[in-house]
Amino acid sequence: MQLTQLVTAARAAQASDIHLEPGQAVCFRIRGQLRPQGAPISASELLGCARELIGEARWGEFLERRSCDLARTIGSARCRINIFCTSRGIGIALRVLPAFEATLDRLNLHPEFAQLARAPHGLVIVCGATGSGKSSTLAALIHELNAGERRHIVTIESPIEFALTPRTSFIRQREVGRDTPTFEQGLYDAMREDPDVLMVGEMRDPETMRLTLNAAETGHLVLTTLHSSTAAEALQRIVGAFPAEIQSGISAQLADCLVGVVCQRLRFFPRHNILAPECEVLMATQAVRAIVRQGQFSKLQTAMETGGSEGSFTFSRYREWLEKRTHWFVPSPNEVSAAAPLDAEVPSEDLVPLAPARPQRNIAADAAKPRRERSRAPSSEPIDGVLEIQSDGDLHAILSELEERKP
Repeated sequence: MQLTQLVTAARAAQASDIHLEPGQAVCFRIRGQLRPQGAPISASELLGCARELIGEARWGEFLERRSCDLARTIGSARCRINIFCTSRGIGIALRVLPAFEATLDRLNLHPEFAQLARAPHGLVIVCGATGSGKSSTLAALIHELNAGERRHIVTIESPIEFALTPRTSFIRQREVGRDTPTFEQGLYDAMREDPDVLMVGEMRDPETMRLTLNAAETGHLVLTTLHSSTAAEALQRIVGAFPAEIQSGISAQLADCLVGVVCQRLRFFPRHNILAPECEVLMATQAVRAIVRQGQFSKLQTAMETGGSEGSFTFSRYREWLEKRTHWFVPSPNEVSAAAPLDAEVPSEDLVPLAPARPQRNIAADAAKPRRERSRAPSSEPIDGVLEIQSDGDLHAILSELEERKP
């Protein structure tokens, strides 16, 4: 199995994901639907592929954890890869990332999103379901900063999905597991690195949330993501992650530092044959801050409905804007194939071995202790050049057709 050819076929078919499982056919996710391709893959093929992707230096770690997150440039495509153990052997899930540089215009996002990146400090949250394009939106916001402002940007990601090229800004990218053991340790380190902007790939636990809020409250602009289906749910989830006795303080802290929340979901537009984000936007007006401070999250929907003049959008109002939009960016196959390769992976043998990750702090337990005992240790219409793949297509036939199409 040639992974490069597989990713090339997926790119030609405009697939967003590739699923590999022993004893099953390759599956592409095209326009939200899974489509099997070709004959089943053997467990030995996937084992060899996984070992090549992970590398011998990290293979022992994979055997211990039984899973691994990484990002690689395969051919001309950047891919986010999760390798894991299943009942059949080793499975692989690949997310094929955009080959073009992520910008607001190229992602077909509203131009007013740029004001989120221009905030001098505070917290910007991009939320949505898995696979809704949150990381791409974050990369577009970083691009807005990098294109016109001289700021020091530090990213903490797991894994690094978009290789960012410094322009007017100074950019450092750190990958959890390779450059820092945890998001928590990466945030502790970042506060000593003189940053202006922090990008936290995901707020996964209360301690990461606490450190992220502290960073946003102390004069930094912090961009991060969260899994939720609405903007109100994202804020409620942050507050709800902490013990009840400190939730009022967290609500006040969140209200003070909030800049805005973007919740997005992908929608297919047959006229242009593309997926584009459909968004809900909550801007932190005085009324919104008061609602968050009081913990009355059910009132945020009304605030979005009445806050259109201040940049807020409900899903329905944003949908109306999309339907009226006249300028669309549609990536062409030529642009994809000509995309410049991204930065090469840092050889693992050249890296200083990481110390074992420190255990996560238990926020609930800490809150129950007297202050002096709390630990202070850091813890449709066909497009020319696009290959349409049918559900009963054979993978070898697809690869052969791709070879024939080469100039």
